[in-house]
Amino acid sequence: MNTLTIDIRKAEPGDAPAIADVHQVAWRGAYSGMIPHRALAKMINRRGPDWWASAIRRSATVLVVEIGGKLAGYATIGRNRARELSQQGEIYELYLRPEYQGIGLGRRLFTAARRKLSDLGLNGLVVWALEENAGALAFYEGAGGRDIAEGVEVFDQKALKKVAFVWD
Repeated sequence: MNTLTIDIRKAEPGDAPAIADVHQVAWRGAYSGMIPHRALAKMINRRGPDWWASAIRRSATVLVVEIGGKLAGYATIGRNRARELSQQGEIYELYLRPEYQGIGLGRRLFTAARRKLSDLGLNGLVVWALEENAGALAFYEGAGGRDIAEGVEVFDQKALKKVAFVWD
């Protein structure tokens, strides 16, 4: 009988190609038809393996989740960028390859990201999600987040509403 292991750890520069692949697949799955094609392609293309390796080397906090040794997702975390919100920590991104969604890995990665922010001394958490991204909204609501603020992101002159979820 084979046993699959699930491991969540801090990313290393050697993870960059796999993170870039997850980023590309997950973003296309999440945002195709929502974010204009040209803007989405530009955002994906600028974040190739070299970009990710540089971000990891610059000490950006990137966590990865592996299942059976294959990178299934990532989260980027750090200090909250929205000064008007009192929470100190922020999950900037949390994405899984589509084939790993809906089986609990996202929740495990989310929990690990919250724990890491707390370990860094950052109390409270904020996560922003596009209002049209029903899957993300359901995920963060299901994780106990409170929808407390709204904003707008503009992609090739298309304005999309975003929602802030917080945990104290």
